[in-house]
Amino acid sequence: MTKRIRPFTFVLLVVPVVIGACASLPAEEPETTLKVDVKLVNVFVTVTDARGAPVTNLQKENFLLKEDGKEQKIAIFSKESALPLSIVLAIDTSLSTRKDLPLELISARKFAHAIVRPQDGLALYKFSEEVSQMVPFTADLKKIDAGIDKVRNGAATALYDAIFLGAQALSRRQGRKVMVVITDGGDTVSQVDYKEALRTAQEAEAIIYSIVIVPIEADAGRDTGGEHALIQISADTGGKYYYANSLAQLDDAFQKISDELRTQYLLAYYPSNRDSNSEFRQLRVDLANPPAGGPYQSHYRAGYYTRKGTF
Repeated sequence: MTKRIRPFTFVLLVVPVVIGACASLPAEEPETTLKVDVKLVNVFVTVTDARGAPVTNLQKENFLLKEDGKEQKIAIFSKESALPLSIVLAIDTSLSTRKDLPLELISARKFAHAIVRPQDGLALYKFSEEVSQMVPFTADLKKIDAGIDKVRNGAATALYDAIFLGAQALSRRQGRKVMVVITDGGDTVSQVDYKEALRTAQEAEAIIYSIVIVPIEADAGRDTGGEHALIQISADTGGKYYYANSLAQLDDAFQKISDELRTQYLLAYYPSNRDSNSEFRQLRVDLANPPAGGPYQSHYRAGYYTRKGTF
């Protein structure tokens, strides 16, 4: 029996650090209260070469990290492979994917068996006219397989609802957070829009990978507007997009996602600007003195919000 997921809003309470006045000050001096946001900002970065293969031999000195154009001091640097991984695997089961769904499920099963380790968790969602959670976060491959076996076609497409609700689920998880969306790119019945879906994903620090299923006949039935929206969401969250119209291409896309998730870099820093006077802060990561073999391309989230949205 599937579980209907309905949108709801999280409220993040930030407790300020209060620094009292120095004891040596005169008694008549008022106590100084300084509110400081000391939240560590995590930036997961994937670097690929000209062939699209992950680059795994970079060091802290090879990265230059900026926030709103100002260079930041990298406090933590690591090559992430052991950090727990939470994955939302969201599969489009709308009527337009009816012919491709069996292949999608075969490839999704292979991906789950290849990527999930005991410390990880994968949640399976399907979306058509509504979003249903088939399997909650688990590392139990038997439960994941059983959930995949129960996926059936629906009618319409609630793509943005799936991203919104999947991101909300990921926001409660620790470690690296990833969403893999398999869809033909259309959205017809979502209650939330593109901006709400993207912002919720960014606030959750979720990296979105999109696998866009395209028809074999050129341009037949394609929703290019939906495809472009998915491409932008993937780019803004630090993920990628892939096109597929066969089992081989599906397997290849999943394999590339798996390879990248095993070779990410973590750059973490404390923002030098402690004032929350801007709602969204832009991030930029450049490579400094990279090893031979370029050109290289870096993928990372576009920025982060200093306060939660109210959806």
